[in-house]
Amino acid sequence: MIAYLYLGVAILAEVIATTALRASDGFTQLWPSIISIVGYVVAFYFLSLTLRTMPVGIAYAIWSGVGIVLISLAGWLIYKQLLDLPAIIGMGLIMAGVIVINLFSKSTVH
Repeated sequence: MIAYLYLGVAILAEVIATTALRASDGFTQLWPSIISIVGYVVAFYFLSLTLRTMPVGIAYAIWSGVGIVLISLAGWLIYKQLLDLPAIIGMGLIMAGVIVINLFSKSTVH
């Protein structure tokens, strides 16, 4: 189950990095740029640890699904970006898919 901890750290680091990437203004702002670069390095390092025991397709499905929802929420909270009903429904479906994978898939961790 350590793979899920690693994957959680990877997802969180990627969300922080992507949020800072928006603030970096095309890498013209120093601190957001540094946060983005460090965040992505941390994210990919922990994703690589996850892939030691979790199939790449499953890890990537969870990574991207949870990441989409979290970065959308960050954009809404931090940058006041609007989420319309189709976006919210779509994210709900994405999360449903992540839940199905985690609850019912026999291929999550080997």
